[in-house]
Amino acid sequence: MQNQIHPNKIRQVLFLAFILILGYVILKETKVFLSAFLGAITLYVVSRSFMMKLLINYKWKKWASSLTIVACCMIGILIPFSWMSTVIVTKLAPFLEDTSKVQVYFVQINNYINQYVNLDLQSMDFMSKIGTMGAGMVKNLLESSVSTVSTFFFMFIILYFLLYDCFKVEHWFKQVLPFTSKNSNAVVHELRNMIFSNAIGIPFVAMVQGVVAMIGYWIFGVEEFLLMGILTGIASVVPLVGTMIIFVPLMIFMMATGHLYQGIGVGLWGFIVIGSVDNIVRLLLQKKLADVPPMITLFGAIMGLNIFGFFGIIFGPLLLSIFLLLVKIYVDEFGTADAKNVHVSE
Repeated sequence: MQNQIHPNKIRQVLFLAFILILGYVILKETKVFLSAFLGAITLYVVSRSFMMKLLINYKWKKWASSLTIVACCMIGILIPFSWMSTVIVTKLAPFLEDTSKVQVYFVQINNYINQYVNLDLQSMDFMSKIGTMGAGMVKNLLESSVSTVSTFFFMFIILYFLLYDCFKVEHWFKQVLPFTSKNSNAVVHELRNMIFSNAIGIPFVAMVQGVVAMIGYWIFGVEEFLLMGILTGIASVVPLVGTMIIFVPLMIFMMATGHLYQGIGVGLWGFIVIGSVDNIVRLLLQKKLADVPPMITLFGAIMGLNIFGFFGIIFGPLLLSIFLLLVKIYVDEFGTADAKNVHVSE
């Protein structure tokens, strides 16, 4: 009789299974809004302190405070995003329509490399694969950004209601966490740091490197310095190689087309200035932002691009960081207790 499962346990398992099934159905049918939901949560965490000041210090109404923050977020996000999207789409559209143009540039780079180094990348079908893969990735990225209009729309609506009911939302969130009070506070603290690191750290470093790259490309006569600067900023999220994905081929291409000194200048600017800016900015931010390991940023960005499109650069590393955090909390919450029980029973 002692081995029988208590009826309460059975009801608990059945009820939990029902919740999981219902949650899966809801998530499956609303996955199109997942990017908007994550974006709203990210903006909520970033703007929360400002919301508290408006409500507590300045005694603003909740609706006025929420609308003000949403309007500021719209201005701060939509204007630069629209400009970047316009530049990228306008400049890359001809190459997406005819990918052979991309391969022409790679062939020129290959011929120049083969002239000085006994390495023929084209003979290994390297150029064709890289050109096709690169054009395909950019095309998928741009196609996914078509849905960003609806994503932004629902993101700002969700953000408004999160801000308006901020006290209820935070109280509910702490209640539903199945952890001790200590670990619940640790989860909230770590989530806040991770969101700040991904939502502020990654875009800020990318923006600074992109602007610095634009200046250098303009100085050394790069024709499409705006586009190259934007792409350099986007590439900065990739650990280790990062911005080199853009400025190294650009350097070789300029040298291959007869602009030797300009190409050398682009290379020096990339390795010395752009690389130094990355280290300096991260050094200045590391005291206020969580230290996200490079591998999490790399694999998170790759995973995020496949799931969320353009927004995956931010949300991918964030989701991966949250997953690892939950594993850590689970081990601390349940694994330690299980180990103690085994030790006591022995």
